[in-house]
Amino acid sequence: MEIEKISLERGSAIGLRIFLGEAPLILIKAEKGYLMCGYLNIGVAEKLGDAAAVVRGVNTFADMLEKPVEELTSAAEALGVKRGMKGREALERML
Repeated sequence: MEIEKISLERGSAIGLRIFLGEAPLILIKAEKGYLMCGYLNIGVAEKLGDAAAVVRGVNTFADMLEKPVEELTSAAEALGVKRGMKGREALERML
């Protein structure tokens, strides 16, 4: 398992990377929400009212920051997160 402080323009977030087999589970938690990989379920995040966004095809924290948001919850959308924006930009809006 790897835990890392992720520096952003307006603050920082905490990254968690767990090696599970063929691909890692990666999550980056900001103050008001989180960016997650495809291992995690956006439907559950929506049901719980979480501000969450999904990026896919990632193996590192750097990948998470550069890949586009493919799915998001309505709570993330309320914070200004949009489909297609880079993960870094989504996290900035979740600070």
